[in-house]
Amino acid sequence: MSGMDGARIESFLEMMAVERGAADNTLQAYRRDLDHAREFMAGERVALCAASTESIRRYIEHLDEEGFAPSSLQRRTSALRQFFKFLYAEAIRPDDPTSPIEGARRARSLPKILSEAEVDALIDRAEAEAAAPDLSSPALTRALRMHALVELLYATGLRVSELVSLPRSVLRSRQRLIVVRGKGNKERMVPVGERARDALQRFATALKASPSAERDGSYESPWLFPALSESGHLTRQGFARDLKALAARAGISPDRVSPHVLRHAFASHLLQNGADLRAVQELLGHADIGTTQIYTHVLEERLLRLVTDLHPLSALAAEE
Repeated sequence: MSGMDGARIESFLEMMAVERGAADNTLQAYRRDLDHAREFMAGERVALCAASTESIRRYIEHLDEEGFAPSSLQRRTSALRQFFKFLYAEAIRPDDPTSPIEGARRARSLPKILSEAEVDALIDRAEAEAAAPDLSSPALTRALRMHALVELLYATGLRVSELVSLPRSVLRSRQRLIVVRGKGNKERMVPVGERARDALQRFATALKASPSAERDGSYESPWLFPALSESGHLTRQGFARDLKALAARAGISPDRVSPHVLRHAFASHLLQNGADLRAVQELLGHADIGTTQIYTHVLEERLLRLVTDLHPLSALAAEE
């Protein structure tokens, strides 16, 4: 039974990677969730791919009894639904045992948003620290790197994994657009503003002049943000930690700031200032417009203000 489940799970993950472009992190999460379900079904003396609706219900009840958070329970249930839909579509089994199971869909929470003034304060603090006098060479390089990272993230809305793994070749381009390789190895064009490009150039110049650049390999690194890590570039965790520390120094609660929050700010501020939802979808690299629609509350507020401020009947009502 175990071997059969293993082969089915591998086929499912291969389909998710090839046909849907799922990222490695997503595939690993699916694997963990399905392996966990498979272990439970072993106690039921049944293979996961042959599980009945009642067995799956008992598994979900087991998760609830174990105190899993609603978000974790929802994710594991979703993994099972995707898996059994795949088995049904491939005619591996004649039914989908998850279809009768009602799963209360979690209301999609609105992303944390920073105001434009707060983002300005964050960037201004990073810029001021990078311009501080009498910094040692390593401290100056770190400060310039942080300024470049924050400017670039807010200017482009990149995923943090895309940001930290940018190749150094983006500096050689004289164009205002850079090519970013995103989820599913898909490429997209992203515009970069002048402020961000200037910050990048200042960091690159300081890195090249750093006495340690040749010693630690930074000078020869293919990455825009090299670091002494397994990947050879700055890690997501390292940047997130430094960003929270910067927020605290800028007078903003660190709990409200993360690389993903700055990505949300990029999208929300574009929409607030008149950008089209489809354009924002393309800039963010969302495969599905439904993912971008988390920001429709921003559009609704803007359209309401538009009607309230400009519609003739609204003007008449105000006069009365």
